[in-house]
Amino acid sequence: MKFIHAADIHLDSPLIGLQRYEGAPAEEIRGATRRALQNLVELAAAEKVDFLLMAGDLYDGDWKDYNTGLFLSRQMSRLHDEGIRVFIISGNHDAASQITKHLRMPENVKTFSVRNPETVIIEKLGLAIHGQGYPDRAVIEDMTGAYSQASPHHFNIGLLHTSLDGREGHEPYAPTNAAGLLSKGYDYWALGHVHAREIVRDDPWIVFPGNIQGRHIRETGPKGCLLVEAQDGRVVRVEPRELDVMRWAVAAVEAGKAARGDDVLEIASATLIRTLKENKDMPLALRLEIVGATKAHRELLSNPERWKNELRAVATDVGGGTLWLEKIRFATRDALDAAAPTAQSEALIELMKSIDGLSVDAELVKAAVEALGDLSGKLPHELRGGDEAIRLDDPEAVKRAAEGVRQGLMNRILAGGGEL
Repeated sequence: MKFIHAADIHLDSPLIGLQRYEGAPAEEIRGATRRALQNLVELAAAEKVDFLLMAGDLYDGDWKDYNTGLFLSRQMSRLHDEGIRVFIISGNHDAASQITKHLRMPENVKTFSVRNPETVIIEKLGLAIHGQGYPDRAVIEDMTGAYSQASPHHFNIGLLHTSLDGREGHEPYAPTNAAGLLSKGYDYWALGHVHAREIVRDDPWIVFPGNIQGRHIRETGPKGCLLVEAQDGRVVRVEPRELDVMRWAVAAVEAGKAARGDDVLEIASATLIRTLKENKDMPLALRLEIVGATKAHRELLSNPERWKNELRAVATDVGGGTLWLEKIRFATRDALDAAAPTAQSEALIELMKSIDGLSVDAELVKAAVEALGDLSGKLPHELRGGDEAIRLDDPEAVKRAAEGVRQGLMNRILAGGGEL
């Protein structure tokens, strides 16, 4: 018996962070999740799998028309022509979709009830599949309590859209734990909701396949599904298969050896070439971080917009139209020669020591976090959540801010001749 475990399709979800970038391929961005789904269907047909499991979030919330759902239906019809059955549970995003509630699927597709757990028995395969979809967007109770115990003399699979006992970046929906899943006696738990691939256990298997297409910079690396083979009631192979058509990545340009801004561009070019090769030269949205103690630090910070545009030009040259810099972050430090500190006033030295102390003294950091607590609550909503959130309650963020202050003060003082 051979099957595919996929989840979190998020069909027609926009890829966040590239639409606003001039030169990015808008059509490719908009169609990425559709092409990833087509890759999934093509893989199922090529591998001649017995069935496909889809563990929630086929859609990305509600839509204005039926085109999204009709596209999914056409893909399921192709699997019908191949004799491949599909088993689906709805996730939190599907529960918000009117399409999910009203669109009719081909007869090879079984969508599990959202009211109670169901069990589907396929005697020809010696298979029992158990599952339940989301009745509402926010399911805060453990759904597995009502799931049936394993069917004797069958290979048992549980379909569940869950955060388990919590996963960073994901709402704590349908919470449960490995012990609760094990109590059902199933041979394979096909999970969804968490967008990073994770093998929670392999005896029996409890697995998140991750989503099939990264949608923003927090979803980096290869994305796809799991190809699973079982024999004599046991899983004998679980193989990740890549399906994504555009990829997100973060790369660091080590600028320590750079004496000038142009040197940084050369190092960046080599870094971009290497990163493209690591990602099989597929279209790549990249966040670039320029790091290290470098003599080019002050030149970079003197005109950051110029160097950002220079780096984007390098990316265009290296990628030939397949590489886009989603964001560029300068995180360098000044590489002063050994004599420089002795040229500063005692006040400057003491000031720098104080800020350096903040970066290593846990009590000072704690005091700073407490002092900033009231300010955190007064920040605009858009600055308190998401990728660009200002985390005044995060000790590591406070340390990074202290280092930024240190570098800013050093640059200004040195530019003024070293006097406070």
